[in-house]
Order: sequence, then structure tokens, then C-alpha cells
Amino acid sequence: MIIRSRAPLRISFGGGGTDVPPYPEEKGGAVLSSTIDKYAYCTLVTRTDNAVSVKSMDYNVAAKFNVNGELRYDGKLDLVKATIHRLDVRTGFDLFLHSDSPPGTGLGTSSALVVAIVSAFKQWLKLPLTPYDVAELAYHIERDEAGIKGGRQDQYASTFGGFNFIEFLGRTTIVNPLRVSRETLNELEYRLMLCYTGGSRLSAGILDDQIGAYIARDEQVIQALQETKDLAFNMKNALLLGKLAELGALLHQAWSCKKKFSGKITHAHIDKLYELARQNGAIGGKLLGAGGGGYLLFLCEFDKWHRVAEALEGAGGRIVNFTFDHLGMQSWEVNDA
Repeated sequence: MIIRSRAPLRISFGGGGTDVPPYPEEKGGAVLSSTIDKYAYCTLVTRTDNAVSVKSMDYNVAAKFNVNGELRYDGKLDLVKATIHRLDVRTGFDLFLHSDSPPGTGLGTSSALVVAIVSAFKQWLKLPLTPYDVAELAYHIERDEAGIKGGRQDQYASTFGGFNFIEFLGRTTIVNPLRVSRETLNELEYRLMLCYTGGSRLSAGILDDQIGAYIARDEQVIQALQETKDLAFNMKNALLLGKLAELGALLHQAWSCKKKFSGKITHAHIDKLYELARQNGAIGGKLLGAGGGGYLLFLCEFDKWHRVAEALEGAGGRIVNFTFDHLGMQSWEVNDA
């Protein structure tokens, strides 16, 4: 049996950081995001023995081990090992993994990959999992089992797909699907710009700074997190009302807040690209993910998009075209290999 699955990557408009423990457990968090037509893919081929073979194109690494043997978390395909352990898989299989964007670029790639893996296992093992079950399971696999630091938004965004306002209330996560008008979606796709800054980042150090400052009750960080959450609510309202100029201005405010979480979030090259975009017609924007590198997202004046793109590419950025995804995770059996 061959099973294939895919889970979409996401762009986060606002609220990122308020989903990172312990803030949501104590204060409650909120994130506005949408999935896009970039995906993490998983192909699972069943076996009749206990052997496991995994190939990851993203990390250019392959591994073989016994499903009933000791699974040591050594930084080599730990997400797969954590899934096996969490689901108590006892039968062998082959796994082939790849993504449309490399991990560490701010699009939630690693979380989408876990969702795709869980989705494939769900299809194979006939597991009675709801989308909430899948997202929560993916979160625990990545954060608790594999020990990869991060928040709760990415697993839910990738599982559910579409535009969502996700609230984190204590240990409960609620996904609110948004009914964004087709006109607004078309205009957003016309005016949004995704720019690759030319590098990936390790988010753990940035998150350590944010978490440490919050635990130490750093007033600047606490205030920035509260303002970030408030801005997410304002962005949701602007989006639903089709007020895109207001959404762009709120993106700019959110970027100013985000930079207060840690001194590692931005650097000279990112700041240069951001200012160039603003000077040439971007109303506002932000760096996606925890920070440090990856993708910048901009909302441009409708007649300035190409000027912004030209300025960014001239400074070393790379424009990546995209559209929105509305389906979330999917899995299917392959009948013709």
C-alpha cells in the first residue's frame, strides 16, 4: 500500500509569539493566519517486516532502523521517531519526505511536515482522529517528544487550512474559520508579496530570549506581547471588513512590536529590505516565523507592487509567488505506483 499526504505551509499576519508557552497558559493568545499553496509532503509505503527506511529531501539525509528498536533522539529525523513513539507503531514502512520551502524560513515547514506524517499514519492505521486531534498530536510530537521549541499555531493552521483566527485559552486551542469575501481574497493575492531574504534561522535562541524575558517579567516584552495580541484582533476585523490599507498599517505596527521580543529577531540585511519595501510602496509588513531570517511578507499599494519587487530583488531578495490554500491537510491512497 502506498499512501501520500500533504499539509500546507502558512503565513501569519499577527499574534505570533502569544502562542508560545507559558504566555498563552497565563494570559491567553491569539493568531491570525492563512495557509498557502506551498506544502510539506509525505509518502508512506507499507512493509511486511519491522524495518523502517526514511529519506528526507529537505535535510538530504536518509536513515534505516527497526521500528521495535531503541529510537534515540539525536537530531537525525527525530520527528519521524517521535511520531512512531507517540503512535506506538509496530509495523515497518518506508517514508519519503520533502517540502516546497526549507525548514527554518518562517512558513511553519517543520510543523506542516509533522502534520503530513500524522495524516499519512492516520490514513494507514485508520485512526479515528478529528482535525483538533491531529493538530494537538502534531504539537506534542514536535514540542514534547522531539523537544523542538516553538508555539502552538503552526500545527493547527496546517491541519485546518484556510484563513483562521486561532485562540489559545490556557491549554485549550480554538480555531475560528474566517469567512473572508472572495473580493478581499483576490485583492490580497494581488497586493501581498512574499520575499525570501536569502537565509534560514534557528528559532530556539530567539524563543529562549522571549520566554526568559517573559518569565523574568520584563515589562517591555510583556507589553509587546499584549499589544501583539490586541493587534491580531484588530487585523481580523480589518480583514473581515475588507479594509486592506488598515491591515497593512497594522502589519507595520505588529513588526515594531515583534522586534521587542528579542534582539536576535532582525539584523541589518532584513532591516534594509524592510525599509526599501516601505520606501517603494509597501504599506506594512513583517518577518514571518520567530525571526532571524527566512521570509518577509508585505502588503503593497496596488500600483506599487512591481516597484517594491524590483527594489527588493535588486538588494538580494527573491520574490516568491503564492496563492491561498483552503483545504488544509489531505491524504490519499495511490493506486497506480
